Amino acid sequence: MEEEKVILVNERDEPIGLMPKMEAHEKALLHRAFSVFILNAKNEIMLQQRAANKYHSPLLWTNTTCSHQRDGETNLAAGTRRLQEEMGITTPLKELFSFIYKAPFDNGLTEHEFDHVMIGYYNNEPVLNRDEAESWKWMAIEDIKADMQLHPEVYTVWFRIIFDEFYHFLEEHKL
Repeated sequence: MEEEKVILVNERDEPIGLMPKMEAHEKALLHRAFSVFILNAKNEIMLQQRAANKYHSPLLWTNTTCSHQRDGETNLAAGTRRLQEEMGITTPLKELFSFIYKAPFDNGLTEHEFDHVMIGYYNNEPVLNRDEAESWKWMAIEDIKADMQLHPEVYTVWFRIIFDEFYHFLEEHKL
């Protein structure tokens, strides 16, 4: 099976090429990505605990789903695809904002992403793909913020960055 490729982009999110995902993370090259936040009627976020077999950040808590767009795939189509693949959820998504971040890992890989942050609403239980997610839970936004300050080590590096951006977005915008 051919390794998944990511879309390399410049600082304006203009595509400049394709590269195998692992190579892009080894070289810390800027590439397109997305992060999905699913909220319920109580305004709680569905968190995913990454599967134990993940090559980085296993068993850490993160946003509902995140991944990389495929060549020719829109941001919303990519978010919808991964949400179904990882969590078994189908619900409309809306893109809120995008930003660039860089997060190195202990294993020598680096996430350097032009991240498109999306939101959707869902009130039922997900059907987890056990190759992707170990567990899940609903958590209030303020509780995530407080817990992240007390126990940052149980959250993925990128989620700590993305959640901060998401939190500030919510402070400035009415959803």
